[in-house]
Amino acid sequence: MAVLPVTPPLAASLAYEDVDLSATYLTRPHTISDGDIATFSTLTHDHHPLHTDDEFARSMGFDRRIAHGLFGLALMEGLKAELGLYTTTSVASLGWDDVRFRAPIYVGDTVQTRVTFLEKRPSRRPGRGVVTEQVELVNQDGAAVITARHASLLVTVAPGG
Repeated sequence: MAVLPVTPPLAASLAYEDVDLSATYLTRPHTISDGDIATFSTLTHDHHPLHTDDEFARSMGFDRRIAHGLFGLALMEGLKAELGLYTTTSVASLGWDDVRFRAPIYVGDTVQTRVTFLEKRPSRRPGRGVVTEQVELVNQDGAAVITARHASLLVTVAPGG
């Protein structure tokens, strides 16, 4: 299993001006469990047999049942949050674009989130800036199973900074 080198949590949140467009961050690994899929199914009321029935999933061409794509997307954000990139500097998520579910996620897969800064620009509102990230959920084989672009609105000076 190829677990990529993890970026330690940041000591301080990144304000807009701190964002380095050459930087890439990598979260800790998370191994997908039966409980992850069951909890997400219950929480979202999505009990589609692709996520709950191995036989059905096999009949659709998968090795066994798969995790919800939206679970993977939410997990990407949760793992990213653990890095502490914007704990005290995030004003809002402005949205996700170009989300692609590239490969199935199975119970037992170990995934990590890779975040690469793509661009940044000042906001129309003073004291804030927009940062766009390329975000990928990468499995134990190094394959990106989900890819997306995410825009965040950040303060330009960290509170207390």
